Amino acid sequence: MPTTTAPADLYRRSLRLLLAKDIPGWVDLWADDGVMEFPFAPPGWPERLEGRQAIATYMRDYPDRIDLHGFPDVRILESTDPGTIVVEMRGVGRLVATDSPFEMTYIAVVTVQDGRFTSYRDYWNPLAVQTPGTDFAGSNAR
Repeated sequence: MPTTTAPADLYRRSLRLLLAKDIPGWVDLWADDGVMEFPFAPPGWPERLEGRQAIATYMRDYPDRIDLHGFPDVRILESTDPGTIVVEMRGVGRLVATDSPFEMTYIAVVTVQDGRFTSYRDYWNPLAVQTPGTDFAGSNAR
């Protein structure tokens, strides 16, 4: 991947990889020391993942929990920092554990350096997909 990848282009590529359920490909978009944060994480859930390996571990079973069908309404906003974007979007699909519809509105603040994600603050509501006795969309593993 060229190091001149614009943040918006990298982000759009990441969405295509998530829809293709290519989690290893999605993880490859990250810098080795990238950080993913969840400011609204409930107690017992990760608030911060440090490093590509921690992010890979967190995301490895994602397609088994949420079957994404699309990201309508993606808006990518530039910031005063050319390496940072703010993304507003909606994800739609289904929760695998319950076979119920999934729809989530997201806001993310994403920083890219040298063509890789270095920081991703994900402002989503994990309680909207939580089922009793489980965490992240039906998985008991953290």
